[in-house]
Amino acid sequence: MGNDASTVRRTRVLELVAATGFARVAELSRELGVSEVTVRSDLAALERDGSVDRVHGGAVLRGMSPRTDALEPSFESARQTWAAEKRRIGVAAAALVESGSSVLLDVGTTTAAVADALLERDDLDDVVVITNGLSIALALEDAIPRFTVVVTGGTLRPLQHSLVAPYASALLARLHADLAIIGCTGVDVRAGVTNVNLPESELKSAMVAASDRAVVVADPSKIGHADVGIVGALADFELLVTASGTGAPTGHDDRLAALRAAGLDVLAAP
Repeated sequence: MGNDASTVRRTRVLELVAATGFARVAELSRELGVSEVTVRSDLAALERDGSVDRVHGGAVLRGMSPRTDALEPSFESARQTWAAEKRRIGVAAAALVESGSSVLLDVGTTTAAVADALLERDDLDDVVVITNGLSIALALEDAIPRFTVVVTGGTLRPLQHSLVAPYASALLARLHADLAIIGCTGVDVRAGVTNVNLPESELKSAMVAASDRAVVVADPSKIGHADVGIVGALADFELLVTASGTGAPTGHDDRLAALRAAGLDVLAAP
């Protein structure tokens, strides 16, 4: 009987993972009403069967494991796409920063555009910027001493020049910021804010938790898209800063309207 119960439960686990491609241990535990130890045991069995791949904090459907060479472009390559829109998004998001405030600035090409716009704001003073992006930290070097730039530390990921766990998340647990500006690879009504890379997704979530306010920045190609790593629900963010214009994908305005209807404030830089 125990084996039958395990089979039924593992079938349900697989269904939940398959629904979005990724599920966290804690979420599966709550959904199934069993301990996290039991969930991990089920995931181990499903991994042996070839159904899922276990990752930090949960599991992904087999075949959806993050392969950065196939799914994630380099920082330099991504910076060339939607470049004009990212510049407008950067200016709009940088306008939210005030003198005397502290900002968690996430890694990414759109957040790099925010850093460029911050650098151009000579009215800002006494701003602390905490980032896990080496490119962003170097870009802001010219703003010192008006800005204090803090790098999280952690393990270097070469594609995005980002710093991730274990040490980056440990530092964030000891910090508080007024504002977090978060990049992503997807903003969707149902999935929320997501990212293709799981280690970075986890750190983005920690940044949101460490801040009073969180803003997500995303170029038009990210709107209505969902990826495997969950950063947070729409309700975790007070604002989406994106761009509008003739170059946006078909249906872009409708997708923005759906996000607004779901309760997310949207600023579409013209």
